[in-house]
Amino acid sequence: MKTRNIGYWTTTGLVALGFAAGGVADLSRSPDVVAAMGHLGYPAYFAALLGAWKVLAVLALLAPRFPRLKEWAYAGIFFDLSGAAVSHGVSGDGAAKVLTPLVILAIAAASWALRPTSRTLRPVALPSGARRTVDDAAVAA
Repeated sequence: MKTRNIGYWTTTGLVALGFAAGGVADLSRSPDVVAAMGHLGYPAYFAALLGAWKVLAVLALLAPRFPRLKEWAYAGIFFDLSGAAVSHGVSGDGAAKVLTPLVILAIAAASWALRPTSRTLRPVALPSGARRTVDDAAVAA
């Protein structure tokens, strides 16, 4: 269990560090960030939106408890990084700019997979006598 915990905190720390730095950079709206957004075809204000989401994702990942919020943060990280890879690819950027977000995505996926039970959503048991809905039956099948 100790190795798993070390793996979780290592991968989570790397993701948090990268997203915190990226979020602060995006929020700064520096000329480099604005130029990068323009190159990818996005308006300059999009950097501020992404930056705020990145910082909020870091806070959600590092905060104790709030497992549902963490699930949403991981989903946002997936959307951000997969979108970045696609954006760089369709903008004609080289393989390094396409692969970098995918490598970070793999690290984020490892963080998600290694998270301790205290940071995961727990299944909710149905009360005795409760009837399953059609969706519940499909999930159980």
